[in-house]
Amino acid sequence: MVSGLALSAACTKKDGSKEDEGKEAYKDIEKTFDDTEPPAAERKPVEGVNSAELEKPMQVRFEALVDSLPSPCGKAHSLRTSRNTDGDCKRAPFAVEYVFELTKDGASDSEIKELYALRFRDSKPKEFKVSPETPHQGPTDASVQIVEFFDYGCPACKQMKPVLEEVMAQMENEVVLYYKQFPLAGHPDSQGAAQAALAAHKQGKFDEMHAMLFADQHAHKLDSLKAYATKIGVDMPQWTKDYEALKGAVDADKAEGEAAGISGTPAIYINGRSYDGPNHPKYMKMWLAEALAEAI
Repeated sequence: MVSGLALSAACTKKDGSKEDEGKEAYKDIEKTFDDTEPPAAERKPVEGVNSAELEKPMQVRFEALVDSLPSPCGKAHSLRTSRNTDGDCKRAPFAVEYVFELTKDGASDSEIKELYALRFRDSKPKEFKVSPETPHQGPTDASVQIVEFFDYGCPACKQMKPVLEEVMAQMENEVVLYYKQFPLAGHPDSQGAAQAALAAHKQGKFDEMHAMLFADQHAHKLDSLKAYATKIGVDMPQWTKDYEALKGAVDADKAEGEAAGISGTPAIYINGRSYDGPNHPKYMKMWLAEALAEAI
């Protein structure tokens, strides 16, 4: 999708892709600019970035993009105008940075427009059931909350794991990450893997089991799950009892995700808004920085 990067990949249970969703989202946010938009000769350099840092062809593309992309706040003017003159649009600085970095990293114009639309479309945040008992990393009173619905058999979830780890290593005092189970029918052993992880969580060993389940996504039969549990040092009779009892908890996570419209994994939400950016820590941190600024 992007040179050296990728739009967040997904394991899905139905047709469709983020690229298709991005194209539709761009149609939704595209607006006709009003007559307050200055003529080209009077446009000032966009504030907050130094486009001279870009190679000349990229610089030309960036300048054209900030004139063609609409305000991230839904107003009838360009991103350039929004950043330079609309102090009420708190999203504009983040939008400019996003477009600048995507341009620098080699995304095409169409890719940037689709990614921009997915990020800045008007969407109502979703609410999820979380508590201190939900498997998580980071302080539960953090102002910014990540919720990840995932499947232990999904290759895209395995690819997302180090991204989330790097983000949390740098922002663990500001952000909390909650883990929700979403085993897909296409990965029949993922239900048991999810139960195994939650059973380990009951004994404070979620992180260890989480890592082992992703280390070998082709070894999620019950014998393997028991071997993992033994290796991480849990009380096996209690783990076995919890493993059987926690099927309902896994089903509840999945039902909650389906009620929110989730059809594939990983499905990541930042303060209730779907993360639809590149599968790279830099871009996820940009989204989180905006969420942190909104929370102040």
